[in-house]
Amino acid sequence: MRLNLVFVPLLMCATPALAQPTAPPPVQIPHELTDPATADKLARGMQALSKAFLNLPVGEVQAALEGRHATPAEKRLTVRDVASSDDPNFERNVQRQIAQSKPMIEQSMKALAAALPAMIESVGKAQEALERAAANMPRPDYPKR
Repeated sequence: MRLNLVFVPLLMCATPALAQPTAPPPVQIPHELTDPATADKLARGMQALSKAFLNLPVGEVQAALEGRHATPAEKRLTVRDVASSDDPNFERNVQRQIAQSKPMIEQSMKALAAALPAMIESVGKAQEALERAAANMPRPDYPKR
């Protein structure tokens, strides 16, 4: 019992080891940034978006820019029609280029995953600096001399 009476005051005293701030937890990289299936999803999404973009009607916009009303044929004019007039293989070329961009998407995801911990650490340091600066700002209700 006497031994307990000695340890209780010691436990209540602050020690430098306990007063040290804890290290922040390591940054967890989201699985989606390192998963190759995500690059596939992005490439497929870009192909779908490009098809939707090619179906976008532009004839009325072209007529309006020229200061006239669009004819019925112009109202049906799409990006695909305008682009295919110069290059008959335009749509195939666009789809091929998007399919070939998958390795570049994967490389970008790897680079982002590698840089993310340093970016988060820098944002944390900037936040601390802003908090220190804000703590040193004069209060608006402080009397002026």
